[in-house]
Parts: sequence; C-alpha cells; structure tokens
Amino acid sequence: MILSLGSLAFQTTQHPKIIMATLDSTSTRENLNVERPYRPAKQVQFQVTHSMPPQKIEIFKSLEGWAEKNLLVHLKPVEKCWQPQDFLPQPDSEGFYDQVKELRERSQPLSDDYFAVLVGDMITEEAIPTYQSVLNTLDGVRDETGASLSPWAIWTRAWTAEENRHGDLLNKYLYLTGRVDMKMIEKTIQYLIGCGMDAKFENNPYHGFIYTSFQERATFVSHGNTARLAKEQGDMKLAQICGTIAADEKRHETAYVKIVEKLFEIDPDATVLAFAEMMKKRIQMPAVLVYDGKDENLFEHYSGAAQRVGVYTVKDYGDILEFLVKRWKVEELGGVSEEGHRARDFVCGLSSRLRKLEERAEERAKKKSSGFSWILRT
Repeated sequence: MILSLGSLAFQTTQHPKIIMATLDSTSTRENLNVERPYRPAKQVQFQVTHSMPPQKIEIFKSLEGWAEKNLLVHLKPVEKCWQPQDFLPQPDSEGFYDQVKELRERSQPLSDDYFAVLVGDMITEEAIPTYQSVLNTLDGVRDETGASLSPWAIWTRAWTAEENRHGDLLNKYLYLTGRVDMKMIEKTIQYLIGCGMDAKFENNPYHGFIYTSFQERATFVSHGNTARLAKEQGDMKLAQICGTIAADEKRHETAYVKIVEKLFEIDPDATVLAFAEMMKKRIQMPAVLVYDGKDENLFEHYSGAAQRVGVYTVKDYGDILEFLVKRWKVEELGGVSEEGHRARDFVCGLSSRLRKLEERAEERAKKKSSGFSWILRT
C-alpha cells in the first residue's frame, strides 16, 4: 500500500519532454456515449512509453548471469512455501464449523476502519495479473514468450506466483468473518484489474525497479502493522496471517533493492536520475485506480483509513525514502553528471520536506468518509 500524498507536488525538470499521466474524472465517464464499446471505469491519458535509450537494454542483458545468482535465490520452491489453506479452517474436518465460529468471534473487536484497510490490502494483492503485465512492459527484462527461461522472466513469474497467495489467503479469511460485503469486493477487484495500474514506468526498468523496491517495503510495513494491530486486539491467527505475508514482502523487497543497488554500481548517473524522477512523480500504491462502482474518491478514503488506524502513514512513506537513500548510499554517490548531482541532492533533501506534511496528513485523515461499501453494518 502507498498512501496518497494529497496536494504535494514536485516539478519535473530533469526530463521536460515527459508529460505526466492524468486520470479521467467522473464527468468524463458520464459523457461517454453509451453505445461505445467497453471503457475502463478510470482512464489514464497521455502516457509516456519507452523513455529509456535503446542502448541501455544491453545493460540488463549483460546482468542476466548476475540475476541468476543474486535474484533467483530469493525465491522459494513451491513445496517449501506456505499455502493459504495452512491458516484457514479445514473444510474436511469435523470441527470446521466450530473453527469458523471461533474465527468470526475473534474478528468482532476489530474496527470498521481496520477492516476497510484489510480489504483494500486484499484487493491490491488480488490485482496481481496487472502487476505481472506491467513488469512485462519493461524493456530488456520482460518475459518475451510467456515461458522464457531468462532469469528476469523466471523471477517475474515466480514472484507473481508467490504474491498470488497473499490475495487468496486474505480473500478467504475476510469471507469467513462475515464482516464484509463480498459481492462489492468482487466488483471492486474486477474494476481494478480492468482499469490497470498508473505506474509511470515508461517501459523503463530503472523506474520499475526503484518503484518495486519502494512498494515492496511499503507492503512489508503495511502488513506488519495490520499484524500488530490484530495482535493488540487479541486475534492471534489474523496476526499470524498478516505477519506471514509481511515476511514474503520483506524477502521480495530484499531482491528488488539488490537490483537497484547493482544499477547504482554500474550506471550511477542513470539510476539516480531515475530515482529522482520516480520521487517527483510520487510513488503511489498499485491500486490508485481502485473503484467500487460508487465512490469516486475510494483511494483517498482508503488512504485516510490507513492513516487513521496507523497501518500506513505519511511518516512511513518518509521512513522508506530515508531507508532507501541510506541503503543505496545515495548521499555518498560520486561519478555522476551535473544533472545527476542535482538529482542526488533532490532525493537526499526530500525526506525533510515530507516530514512537514505529516501533521497535515493526520488532519486530513480525521475527516472520515461516509463509509465503505465493502463493510457490512453491524
């Protein structure tokens, strides 16, 4: 999950040729001719493609041996992976109904805001087909055939397979609680996958891997906090579920961070420029286009709930940025162009600007929405 930063805006000066993507509003959708073919509920306009110089593709081709040894080691064999059913009531056992009853009773103390965030996390995880598609748009690392044996392609498919379990587990758990409207959730998932993801990668793997490094750490933090809150409310099984997912996200974060670390080593100028570019665009959660058929501002309301309950906050966003700057030794970066120096200084000075937004974000989050269609009223 990535929190919305509201009105925070950064001027994009490094690459003036880039036109930032914008979203069509409700009025645009309402003005669509009803006789036109299907259109996504939320549409992204003016997208930029293939911004990476073609010669840079050779860098990623040359890193295939490195990826084989340093990236694929962060994957687990299927037989050693946990599966969703390991954490859920066993439908073939005599005690199945008692197990479901206990699960429901444990979930009762948890607030509606907490469940809204948990549902939002689950919906984000369920849109995994979109994320695999987006990774396969990246020049130089895409899966060219759907079954390519390139290390980059093997990673993308196996990463997707591991991530797929997260949505499956949370989906089944939420269904069993009886606290949520599953049909509204299912509609939201269908809307989201149909809308896609406004990643702003521009088919550029420098951008893509910086985003995934940030995003995987954000989901590690988010699921870790949902685990902590569940534990505080006495639901130890849900805490175990969220903690287990968080551990997966941490392992995936380690892999993506290593990729960018390698890029800083072999191509520091392009990497720091990409880092600054992605931070200027603002890294947002993959489900920024989330829509349930009713709430045009669902992403903002979801982000507000995450801020209120302390699952993911503006402070967390700033902490992640500081972590990556330190992990990649950006402040010590040398051997870059004048433009690269400006990018480095921008990235290193950004966290102090973000800290000033924390109080404002907390105030915005106090303004609760009228409610989430996902949550059943008790």
